[in-house]
Order: sequence, then C-alpha cells, then structure tokens
Amino acid sequence: MNDLGQDLELRLVRYFTVVAAHQHFGRAAADLHVAQPALSRQIQRLEKYLGTRLLDRTPQGTRLTPAGQTFLPQAHALLQAARQAELAVREAAQSERITIGYVEDLVITAAVRELRHRHPDAEITTRYLSCRDVGALPDRRVDALIARAPLPFVPDDVFATPLYEEPRMLAVPLNHPWADRASVTAHELAGETPAPCAFKTTDWTSYRLLGADLPPVESYEDKLELVASGRAIAVLPVGDRRSSLRPNLVTVPIEDAPPSQVVLVSRKGDPNPMIRNLRLAAEAVLT
Repeated sequence: MNDLGQDLELRLVRYFTVVAAHQHFGRAAADLHVAQPALSRQIQRLEKYLGTRLLDRTPQGTRLTPAGQTFLPQAHALLQAARQAELAVREAAQSERITIGYVEDLVITAAVRELRHRHPDAEITTRYLSCRDVGALPDRRVDALIARAPLPFVPDDVFATPLYEEPRMLAVPLNHPWADRASVTAHELAGETPAPCAFKTTDWTSYRLLGADLPPVESYEDKLELVASGRAIAVLPVGDRRSSLRPNLVTVPIEDAPPSQVVLVSRKGDPNPMIRNLRLAAEAVLT
C-alpha cells in the first residue's frame, strides 16, 4: 500500500538502483554519502510506496526480489528520463542567453538592438571591457566579443567574423607641424620613432604611440595626455571619437595605411546558438 497523496520520489529510486548495483547496504551508503540506517529507512519508504519488497537481506549483503528485478530496469529508465528532461530544459535556457563583450571605443547598440528585435524572448546582456580585459572570452565571462583586430588569441581556439573596416588617423597636438595638414602618408610616419608596427602588412595594432623615450602607459586617457603634452603622436582608427573631446588635439587622416578591422570573436566549438544569431544580426547592421 503506497503513501496516499504522495508521488514517487526520484531520490528513493536512485537509492534503490545504487543498493541493487552494490548488492550491499553498507557499500551503497558509502557511495551515496548517507548513513546506512538512513538508507535502509529510505528503501523501506520506497517499498511501502510500491506495496512490495524490492530487496532481501542475505549473509553476504542483499539481493533483488522478483519484484525488485522487475522494477530495476524501470527505475533506470525513470532516472534517465529525468536526466534527459533536465538537460533539455538547461539547453533550452542556454540557447536563449548570451553575454556580449565589447571594447572601449566601439558602439554595438545597433547590433544588440537588432538581436533583441529578432529574439525578443532571449536574455541578452552586454559587458564593457577595457583593452586589457579581452581575456573575458576564454575565461567564459562573455560568450562573444566585438573588438579590433589583431587580438591575443590562439587562432585554433576562436572563430572570428570580420564586421567592418575603418581608416586610420593621426592624433597630434595643436602645435605639431602636421596639425594643419589635410593628410599624412604611411611613408612619412615610417620616419617617426618608433615606427608604427608592420607598415608593410595589414597587421597593425589598433592603437600606437609614436615618440622617443616614452614611459609605459596603459590607459587611453594617459596616452592622449602624452600626445597633448607634445611628447608623442598617436595612430588611431577613425571610428574612435574620444580624441575629439580634447580641444588641444587635432586628428589628421593617414593615407596608404591598412584599415583597422572590427571583428566578432567567439570560442571555437561553442554550441550556444545565440552566437550565430548575434553574428547574423551584427552582419546585418554593422557591416
């Protein structure tokens, strides 16, 4: 006779399968990290619910009764079905969730708005990252990253989608000889100390300070301060408008320089379908 008004507890079913596997209450209790008397009481509860004995004690341990032999495959099936249901729900929840990282000067509002329009029920969050915090992608703090190439990732670990390109410009102080120029050339910049990296290839860094004996600086504002003080000039992508907020700086287009490339990067092999959805939305409005 089962307990009226109560449903079969999967926890009790799992306890039964472990005891049946070990054929010994002591070893099963150790495996389950419960006290043996408590495990015995839980099995008795299950037997009371089903209205029959499932296990007989023997001098060597326990053995299944005919009812236990009948119930065991059904018990495994119940546990497997519960696990599959849990995984399906978790997968469905994961499929509608994404955290998008973006760096410093980039504006990704259009892409995020388009993604939310296409997937109104999805949980979409964004995270602002400094240029020193792109490790948020391999650390799984973000699911995708929109940033400027090149990035310090192993190519085999990530999947990158080019979104768009921007020309380069030069930021100089107001009293610099090039401040009134309509443009400068990459060849002219090659004479500066130190020269911009890899002028003959497309592998330019996104930002570069040019000047002699410069102190190590990390923040963007500190770099602009060096430029404003006349100690350096800076190569920047034209999409970065932050230098225009400084009245003591002037920007000058650079001719013949390879463009700065904005890319969408994700971890290779990540099964989250929202990454592909983000890629499609970003390509639709940003490229």
